Amino acid sequence: MTKKGSINMEIGNDGVAVITMINPPVNALTLSAIEDLKRCYQEAIDCDNVKAIVLSGADGRFCGGLDISVVENVHKHAGDISLLPDASIGLVVNKIENGKKPSVAAIQGFALGGGLELAMGCSARIATPKSDLGLPELKLGVIPGCGGTQRLPRLVGTSKAVDMLMSSKTITSEEGKELGLIDAIVSSEELLTVARCWALDIVEGRQPNCNSLQQTDKLGPKDESLEILKSARQRHTVPHYRACLDVIEEGIVSGGYSGLLKEDKVFKELVLSNTAKGLLHVFLSERATSKVPGVTDIGLNPRRIEKVAVVGGGLMGSGIATALVISNINVVLKEINHEYLSKALKSVEANLQGFVTRGKLNQDKMKKTLSLLKGTLDYEDLKDADMVIEAVNENVSLKQSIFEDIEKVCTSECIFASNTSTISLDVIGKRTSSQDRILGIHLFSFFPYMQGPDLLANLGVDIFRIDRVITEFGMRLGPFQLQDLSGYGIFLAGVKEFVAAFPDRAFQSPLVQLMVENGREGKKNGKGYYTYNKGSKPEADHSVIQIVEESMRLTNIAPAGKPISVTDEEILEMIFFPVVNEACRVIEEGIVVRASDIDIASVHGFKFPSETGGIMFWADTIGCEYIYSKLKSWYEAYGDFFKPSTFLEQKAAKGLLLGGSC
Repeated sequence: MTKKGSINMEIGNDGVAVITMINPPVNALTLSAIEDLKRCYQEAIDCDNVKAIVLSGADGRFCGGLDISVVENVHKHAGDISLLPDASIGLVVNKIENGKKPSVAAIQGFALGGGLELAMGCSARIATPKSDLGLPELKLGVIPGCGGTQRLPRLVGTSKAVDMLMSSKTITSEEGKELGLIDAIVSSEELLTVARCWALDIVEGRQPNCNSLQQTDKLGPKDESLEILKSARQRHTVPHYRACLDVIEEGIVSGGYSGLLKEDKVFKELVLSNTAKGLLHVFLSERATSKVPGVTDIGLNPRRIEKVAVVGGGLMGSGIATALVISNINVVLKEINHEYLSKALKSVEANLQGFVTRGKLNQDKMKKTLSLLKGTLDYEDLKDADMVIEAVNENVSLKQSIFEDIEKVCTSECIFASNTSTISLDVIGKRTSSQDRILGIHLFSFFPYMQGPDLLANLGVDIFRIDRVITEFGMRLGPFQLQDLSGYGIFLAGVKEFVAAFPDRAFQSPLVQLMVENGREGKKNGKGYYTYNKGSKPEADHSVIQIVEESMRLTNIAPAGKPISVTDEEILEMIFFPVVNEACRVIEEGIVVRASDIDIASVHGFKFPSETGGIMFWADTIGCEYIYSKLKSWYEAYGDFFKPSTFLEQKAAKGLLLGGSC
């Protein structure tokens, strides 16, 4: 038996060397583990007593891929790519794939990223049932760097490989067997025995010694593969996705080894990109959110949530219900009458049908998902809920009465939550004795993000240009189209509450009220800043410019009543720097544990582009001195809305980061 760090090798009497990766919890590949793998492989190849090799992972898991700290370390050392492992050629090609002795991968649990790439370099792959297989690297802003872009198309075909890579989704070992990625599926008890026998069968010629990099039959005609890649480029315009497609094409046109060389070059370039840095930050920050001082560090374990009640089935309530059933949680949706309830249930069904249309859900799965939803008019049906989420209009009295009612029927352990945009949770729970278990679940944007565009409109900046700039930056919708979608009533109610709570930093504008007075309700009645016709994309309605001009006249903040001249970059800054400023207040007031929590809230809460790393990480790439100076100049020119926070001012004065790291 040989043990090298996190790699163990044991040579059996049958002449099979079993090399086991041991690095809990997922057997990730560290730099030392990769070097130890090379040495173990070389020892096995040089040993006269070894006929074949089986590669496995400890504790029921094969390998979760490259340890993310390897890439993190490169970023910390000013982009020193010499810190990246030589695994693609040095290990997989030279030792596993082209070594003198065949290798068989014994996969259990999962083989992800570099783990699957190691397995694809082997002569065969044996797996246990329901094992997960996938290459999720694009989610981190890079491409597979250990041959995945070349071997996967050769094993499953170009079309399926492109689908797996572009979606970063995993497949089961059963699907892998159908596709040709897995050679056999056996029980966990039989796994090593079958893998050893398979390896010896290769030695004796009873099983083929397959070199996946040399296979071409699954690729099909070159023209067909190139057409698949061309079509994928039209759907995936993000640079690192296109780079992945280019690398696949290199292998198809010039051969697998040429593809490997390009893959290695592109991987190293992408590791140093801002996109990779941002997405890695999001990945690490998501993990950090699970660490809450005073909760996770004192041995508390989360209670399983199996049934959630949603009170209110409007746009937000039906959306929350959809998200819950998609996550396999039973939902009771409460409404006040049959008409509203029927409409709410149909909204959820329409949302799920949208998943089907986009290929994210099949029809059978949709039916099973929809079966998790139940509608009710009676609070009694909420009595066994683990959690209740209130999602009604921004009306204090209404919300207070709802929490009074649910307190009467729900258990003492039931978690109460409000989806309020603006109202204090203390006020909402005032008429209950359950204030200690009422929390906020807010699934929408930060307040300044909706006010900033309104202010710009009153300064004469074209509203449709604002939406274009914001969507080009990476937001899914521009703020005015978003306002159409969410409804003017929510915006007006929110402004009312914020003006009352923060009169010194809320911008008051008559624009939305003027829209309502002119018979516009947004998507609700098909007329907003955009026009909405069923079956057609929203179209800019330029007749609203007259309403915007009336609002400009009433607010009278534009210098000399004339529209200001701004660049696209300035539009972006005038909208998002106030959001950064508000986030600084959130940190200063101790509302979050760490600044990176705000990054995750921004990415998941209002879809701030994940490749930027989130709002605070993005701000730190710009520099707080610059952000402070711009806000200060706008504050002096246009008023209190832009007034820099004390926290931001102090950070800028010392030249410090805002803390967008986990």
